[in-house]
Amino acid sequence: MSRADELVAVLETVESLAIVCHDNPDPDCLASALALEAIAADHDVEEVTIAYGGEISHQQNRALVNMLDISLQPVEDTAIDDYDCIGFVDHSQPGANTELSTEIEPGIVVDHHPGESVGAPFEDVRTRIGATATIFVEYLCELEIELTTRLASALLFALHRERLDFVREPTRREYEAALAVYPHADLETLEQLYSSAFSPGTLDAIGKAIASRERRGSSLVASVGKTTETDALPQAADYLLNLEGVDTVLVYGVVDGSIRLSARSIDPRIHIGETLQTAFDDLGQVGGHHDMAGGRIELGLFADEADDTDALLEFVDGRLTRRFFDALNLDDIQ
Repeated sequence: MSRADELVAVLETVESLAIVCHDNPDPDCLASALALEAIAADHDVEEVTIAYGGEISHQQNRALVNMLDISLQPVEDTAIDDYDCIGFVDHSQPGANTELSTEIEPGIVVDHHPGESVGAPFEDVRTRIGATATIFVEYLCELEIELTTRLASALLFALHRERLDFVREPTRREYEAALAVYPHADLETLEQLYSSAFSPGTLDAIGKAIASRERRGSSLVASVGKTTETDALPQAADYLLNLEGVDTVLVYGVVDGSIRLSARSIDPRIHIGETLQTAFDDLGQVGGHHDMAGGRIELGLFADEADDTDALLEFVDGRLTRRFFDALNLDDIQ
C-alpha cells in the first residue's frame, strides 16, 4: 500500500477533519492544507476545517489567502475536540510552533521538518524532501485527484517560495512537483502574488535590521526591534543574506511578548538548525533545516532585567549575538 493509500485509509474512517497549520502559516503550509482538504473531500469527509494560530502577516501570504479565497479560522475559535480527526501539515509536534495544547494527539501528520515521531495513525515525515507541498503533489497524482486551478496555483507558489526561488537545496522532487502542477496553475495569479506590496511595518522592521546588523567574518546578526510583523524576520534574513561576503544570518526581534528568531545559511559547512539548537536550546524552542531555521524564546527569561521592551532588547542584544557567534566558533577578532 502506498503512503497515499494509507492516508486515504485513515480518512475513510472519519466524518470530520480539522487541518491545523503551524503558527503564522507560510505558503507551503497553506497549500498543503488545501491539498489535504481536497483529498478529504474526494473521499467523502463531510466536514473539513483549516485552522491556524498566530497571524498571517507576510504580504504574499495575505495575498495568497485573499486571492485564492482560502477559508481559515483561528485555532482559538475552533472546537478541536469535536472533530473525528486532527491533521498537522508542515509541522509535527503538538505544542511546538502551534497554539494547540501538547496534549493534542493528531491522527494525520505530513511534514518535511525534522522531529520525533508522535505516533499518529498516519505519519509521513520526510526530512530529505524540500517542501511539504511536494509530498502532497505526490499524493494527488497517485490518487488521480483533479488539480483545480486554485489548488495548482497554491502548490506551485508554495514550491517556489519554499525552495525554488532561493535555490535552497531543492531536491529533484521539487522540480518534478512543480512540473506536475504547472500546466494547471494560473500564472497571472502567481505574478500578482509576487508583486504584493510590503506593509509599512514590514519595511520598518527590515530597515531596523539593516541598521542594527553586526558582522563577524561571513556571519551576521541583526535585530528588528519590537514589531507586530512576524514574517518581517525571515524577510529581513533573506534580504541580509544578499550582502556581499555574508553567508549566514540571524535576525531576531520581539513579537507578541516573546523573542522570535529567524536564521539562514548558504554555507554548506553549517547546519543552521543545529547551530540554533547549540546556541539557544536551553532558552526556548528552536530548530530547523540545514539552510533555514527559527525559534522562540519567552521574554520571561529576561524580563527581570528591564522594565520595558526597549531596555529589554538592549539587555538581550549582546547575549543573543554572543551565543550565536559562539555556536559558530567565531571570536571577537574575526
